[in-house]
Amino acid sequence: MRYSGELVKFPHICSTKENMLKISAKVISYIMHPLFLLGYVLVFLMQANRYLFSFSNDKAMGLVLITILTIAIMFPLLSLLIMKALGLIKSFEMEDKFDRILPLIITGLFYLWLYVNIRKNDNIPGVFTFFVLGCTIAIFLALIINNFSKVSLHTIGAGGFVAIIAAITFQWTYGFTDLPIPFTGIVLRMSDRLVLMIAILLAGVVGTARLYLKAHKPEEVYGGYIVGILSQMAAYLIVF
Repeated sequence: MRYSGELVKFPHICSTKENMLKISAKVISYIMHPLFLLGYVLVFLMQANRYLFSFSNDKAMGLVLITILTIAIMFPLLSLLIMKALGLIKSFEMEDKFDRILPLIITGLFYLWLYVNIRKNDNIPGVFTFFVLGCTIAIFLALIINNFSKVSLHTIGAGGFVAIIAAITFQWTYGFTDLPIPFTGIVLRMSDRLVLMIAILLAGVVGTARLYLKAHKPEEVYGGYIVGILSQMAAYLIVF
C-alpha cells in the first residue's frame, strides 16, 4: 500500500462526530429553553436565600411555586401544543419568524398576568418580581424586533438569566448557595461567584449551540444577549 502523503479521512467517523455535536446542541437548546429559565431562577433563589420568601411553612411556599410554574411554563407549553395541533404554527422550533408572532403574544400575556399577580404580594421578593417583569419586557421587545430580524429567543433568555444571577449574587445572597442533590441527602455548598461563572458559561454554550445548528446568524445571537440583559436592567430600575 502506497502512502501518498495526503491526509486520510474517515467519513463515517466525521459523520458520527458531527451527529453527536448536533444532538448535544439540540439537548442544550431544550434544557436551556427560555420557558424553563424562570423555573431555574426561582428554585435557585429559594436555595440561595429562602428567607426572602415570607411564607409561614413549606406547604405554602410549595403551592406558590406550583402556581408560578404553571402560569409561566405549563400554560405557554400547552398553548404551543394547541397551536401546533390547530396548524397555527408549523413546528415547535418556530424556524419561520411568522410562526413566532402568536406564541410570543400568548406567552407575553401569561408573563404579564403573572407579574400583575405577584408585584404587590409581600410573600414574593422584589428580586423575583423584577425578573418576571424583565422577562415580560424581553418577550414584547422580541415581538417587535421579530418584524425586522429573527432574533434568538434562546440568547434573550440566556442574557436575562446571566443578568438575574448576577443581581442575586451581588445583592441577595450570603456569598454561598446550598444545592441539595436529590435522593442522596447530600447538600453541595457552592460559592455564588462560581454559580455566576457557570451561568455565564451556560449562556455562551447556548449561543454556540444555536450557531452550530444554524438556527440563527451571529448578529441575531448577539442581539438576543443584548435584549435579554437590557430588559432585566430596565425592570430593575422600574421595580427598585
